Amino acid sequence: MTNYNIKNSLPGGSSSSLRNQGMMASEKEIFSLTGPTFLTSIDWNNSHHRRSVAASLVQGVYTMERDRQQNRAGSQALAPPWWQLFDFKLNHILVDNQDLSYFGAIYEFNSSYSYHSYSGQRPPQYVIAFRGTIKKPGNREQDFKLNLHFMLHNLNNSTRYQIGLESVREIAHRAGPQNVWLAGHSLGASIALLIGRDMVKHTKMNLETYLFNPPFASLPIEKIANEKLRHGLRFASSVLTAGLAVATGGGKSAKEEDTFVVLSTWIPYLFVNPSDPICSEYVGYFEHREKMESMGAGKIGRLATKHSVGSIVRGKDCEAGHLIPCAYLSINLSPSQSFKEAHGIHQWWRQDLQFKYKLFQYN
Repeated sequence: MTNYNIKNSLPGGSSSSLRNQGMMASEKEIFSLTGPTFLTSIDWNNSHHRRSVAASLVQGVYTMERDRQQNRAGSQALAPPWWQLFDFKLNHILVDNQDLSYFGAIYEFNSSYSYHSYSGQRPPQYVIAFRGTIKKPGNREQDFKLNLHFMLHNLNNSTRYQIGLESVREIAHRAGPQNVWLAGHSLGASIALLIGRDMVKHTKMNLETYLFNPPFASLPIEKIANEKLRHGLRFASSVLTAGLAVATGGGKSAKEEDTFVVLSTWIPYLFVNPSDPICSEYVGYFEHREKMESMGAGKIGRLATKHSVGSIVRGKDCEAGHLIPCAYLSINLSPSQSFKEAHGIHQWWRQDLQFKYKLFQYN
């Protein structure tokens, strides 16, 4: 296992020095080149700071896995600055027992100050973070398989989900849910979302959750430029989904209604980029629900918002885990030069971000 017990590691050096050592590294792995170096002091009452820290801790998981693959250890490891410079220490690495990759990490706040000395918003005592897909040999086969499981609504049967859920349950019960954050990007956001849902449903614990570019399991209607066509397609989809739910008994299930009502006490932070087809449909998902209410079709909208055609077709025991009743939705309005940039984790700590925020709640 890569040694991350480093107290005085440098923030990655430079990409040229790493190449001189024969260790090819992307600049995006090096904190001093691409990280939020402007955060020399964290204001935990500042939502921009909290978002930047959460995203950096997720990047730390990505870089840990690359360190493992490249055999970068000790002073050559690039991952530690992504958490150490925010006063966190690495408590535990979450390992996929299928491909032995690092897919998550448990971070523990390591400040010398008394944890109770903070006024207002306090730092989390623990953060459990999950990386997304890595499209490189050694990762892509298992990662792409899990993406397929997500589309088929059975990601909760994966070992990554089970390992993550067990870890989160143990820490939340020990430290208290108010002291624990969840964070994830892309596939990792899907895992964090499912775990957050499970914690609310089965333990009534609401964890502060940061979901970056969470995948939405449907066609990206939001990418259609014509607003009337988008609305028409969503309306037709809602009618179809609600009709199928009623036909299969889903529209009459008190248990399903109770589940969505219970979940409405949990409001995760969703960060999406409209230029990213993987997550952009969350914009339409929430905004369309409000339009259905204003049209007098709220009953259809509320029924459709709990179901997907895919989950209905797969049977009554299949749940559309990506659907949630409430969210603080943050939309990145800054221009993206490519899909890679629009879907990347690095955009979420940029100082020049242009945001549109809105709180959506289930009525």
